[in-house]
Amino acid sequence: MPRKCGNPDWAQGGPPEPIRAVATEFEKEVRRLGLTTDTCASSSDLRLWCESNKNRCYIPEWLLEVWSIEVDTKHGPL
Repeated sequence: MPRKCGNPDWAQGGPPEPIRAVATEFEKEVRRLGLTTDTCASSSDLRLWCESNKNRCYIPEWLLEVWSIEVDTKHGPL
């Protein structure tokens, strides 16, 4: 029997489902704290989280600037 080539999902009516974006750790923390973009900068809990995770997780640059938090750029990803 000849080997079938191509994407088997196309045979069932169309392309596969698109890959959904996954929330960043920062976005999860903002959601957990019940914050919005407008309330992020005034949250002391979020600021503490950002200071603790500044070199490990993505934090928007605008928020780093508002809080004058500097990220250690000397070391790349582990």
